[in-house]
Amino acid sequence: MMLPVLSGLRVIAVEQYGAGPYGSMQLADLGAEIIKIENPADGGDMARRVGPFFFGDGDKSDDSQFFHSFNRNKKSLTLDL
Repeated sequence: MMLPVLSGLRVIAVEQYGAGPYGSMQLADLGAEIIKIENPADGGDMARRVGPFFFGDGDKSDDSQFFHSFNRNKKSLTLDL
């Protein structure tokens, strides 16, 4: 079993789609606390709308499997400023 080598590290993630979420996913998998911040005005992370949709029928209220995979082990926060 792998030890959480980054335990105690806190990262604020302001990112969407692609390399950013993938990188913070790797940090989270190694034990870092990732806090993902999204803007509700633009719909948040556009990866939510990239199929496939294994967890629903693909309407606007569903998040894609891609989004769930890249954002596992993360906390999230939506700020409406």
